[in-house]
Amino acid sequence: MLPDEGSQAPDFTLRDSNRQQVSLSRYRGVRPVLLVFYPFAFSGTCQAELDALQTDLDRYEKADVAVLAISVDTPYSLKAWSRAQGYRFPLLSDFWPHGAVAKSYGTFNPTNGMSNRGTFLVDPHGTIRYAEVNEPGEPRDQTAWQHAVAALTA
Repeated sequence: MLPDEGSQAPDFTLRDSNRQQVSLSRYRGVRPVLLVFYPFAFSGTCQAELDALQTDLDRYEKADVAVLAISVDTPYSLKAWSRAQGYRFPLLSDFWPHGAVAKSYGTFNPTNGMSNRGTFLVDPHGTIRYAEVNEPGEPRDQTAWQHAVAALTA
């Protein structure tokens, strides 16, 4: 089930592409976090979306917003993809238990064993301020969450 805007974001700890643990709770009281769930590394739409995130990363850094991208891929494939694309934000692996974090955010697609395209803006208190989930094959309009970031950090 998709968490509602205004509800507490489900906490998690996942491994990044370097197999280091990253917890959402480490940002609590510190800075907002943009969570970007995507289906798979090395896929066309996902790459276009994460490339756009990379292009706009300075905008998020200036607003002091952490960007965390999450998929059900293994840390090893995420490392290869991150290196190939030069991503400067963490790619987190929700591989095992398979899609557990995606399930807690209502983005897991059990038919395809992947996450749908979910985007969540979590404020420094752990409250969800923006939530959107797009179905497979439906690319996101990143201007919507850019507006949410601007409103939160204004």
